[in-house]
Amino acid sequence: MQNKRTYNYIDKITPLITEKALKVSENSYVAFKGPKSATKGDVENVITTLYKGSKVVKITSSLVKGKVKRFKGKLGKRPDYKKFFVKLEKPIDITTGIK
Repeated sequence: MQNKRTYNYIDKITPLITEKALKVSENSYVAFKGPKSATKGDVENVITTLYKGSKVVKITSSLVKGKVKRFKGKLGKRPDYKKFFVKLEKPIDITTGIK
């Protein structure tokens, strides 16, 4: 069921391509990056909306704290985000869609 909240997150939940994400993709997992306020239900609705024909089996989430870095000599902080590992029934290729 898509609601107004799902459409708010469609452009904010994006695929995450890292070494770990590529390693777990062998087991039908796909990694996504989203805002801290996103829930597992929101992620499931966004994925079923964007990738038609894909069914979510399991979602694992973790909160990633932003690093403290220097910007032009002053301390700054990168934003916090949530990382979602989503197990799908059928594996998909993030760049093109369903395999």
